[in-house]
Amino acid sequence: IRVVVLGQGGVGKTAMTVRFVTRRFICDYDPTLEAIYKHNTYIDGEQVHFEILDTAGQDLKSPNLEEKIRWGDAFIIAYCINDQCSFDEIMRFKFLINHTKGSSAHAPEVPVMVVGNKRDLELDRMVKTSEGEKIATALGCMFLEVSAKESHEEVRTMFEKL
Repeated sequence: IRVVVLGQGGVGKTAMTVRFVTRRFICDYDPTLEAIYKHNTYIDGEQVHFEILDTAGQDLKSPNLEEKIRWGDAFIIAYCINDQCSFDEIMRFKFLINHTKGSSAHAPEVPVMVVGNKRDLELDRMVKTSEGEKIATALGCMFLEVSAKESHEEVRTMFEKL
């Protein structure tokens, strides 16, 4: 399964991806480095091969973002619970996925999960959990809040649900 991780810079796309693949949390990394991570795991007793495209540093104006979306089978749209601006971009990323992958009655259903990252920064929270749930439901997406810093299990669950 090819997963594309989308979201504004600094929301933790790389941290979540690396946490899933290596179980480690990384603090320092190059925010402009884009990479495809490969990871095999078992879900419900069946081996699943993940290829995860970390669109590090990408925003909606990136010229080749549509090409990356065409590549993907499933999508994570990430935002920070302590950054309202990153949350405000969710609808635009979902629109771009629909536009690129096709959202007609004949187009196959594309799994998309809205993920609120940095749940460990509860004291700085700007986006309520209920707001994340509401936008995900309105857009026909799954929803989860995680802390890539504190929990490998939460991040693993995120990828497994896709």
